[in-house]
Amino acid sequence: RLQAEVAQGLQPRVPAPLLGRFAMYAWRNMTPKMREEVLAMRKLHGQPWHSPPHGLEKHWYHISAACYEHQAILGLSPQRMSAFEQELLGVLSSSSEGVSAWCILPNHYHVLLQCINLTALRQALGRLHGRLSRTWNQEDQAVGRICWHRCLVKSIKNDSHRWATLNYIHNNAVHHACAQHWQDWPFSSATVYLGSVGRTFAESMWKQHPVLEIGKGWDEPNL
Repeated sequence: RLQAEVAQGLQPRVPAPLLGRFAMYAWRNMTPKMREEVLAMRKLHGQPWHSPPHGLEKHWYHISAACYEHQAILGLSPQRMSAFEQELLGVLSSSSEGVSAWCILPNHYHVLLQCINLTALRQALGRLHGRLSRTWNQEDQAVGRICWHRCLVKSIKNDSHRWATLNYIHNNAVHHACAQHWQDWPFSSATVYLGSVGRTFAESMWKQHPVLEIGKGWDEPNL
């Protein structure tokens, strides 16, 4: 039934335990036309890649938030993920100094940004999570369900740490086996980044600033 619904372009009715696996399956098995429609729907509307400034600057953070018990509530469908990406970037554009990288996965997301007022940013994300929890629970007929578990905020230590974090975020879809290459995953800034700096520069930054143990213990590949 799930395959038939995807083939017909319908939003599938997926049992909760299968959401994570299906969200990844759905993108991989879409026809080229269906992928084009999703990509057109989630155009960034003037959201350029925000280059990290040269030299060390303060107030950079790695933000990560996960769905409760890593259920793929966010990844129910590509349409939901696309809509969430736009809403998240909209909130961040008005509550931070700039976003350098982001990646939206079926059950969590990562952002690298610069922010002076971290308290205001936390509050803005809390409001976004609360509002979307109500909307998604109504759509999924799951009123009262807990959608979000936590929001981690990790300070960026230096310039190399910032580039390593950017690499980690752009590689996150590969890390979680959602895609084979950065640019294959539509819900991230990887394609914008590669288009802005070029493959040669991106590969150089990947080698100079390896991700090492970023994510160890809290963003394991099987989560």
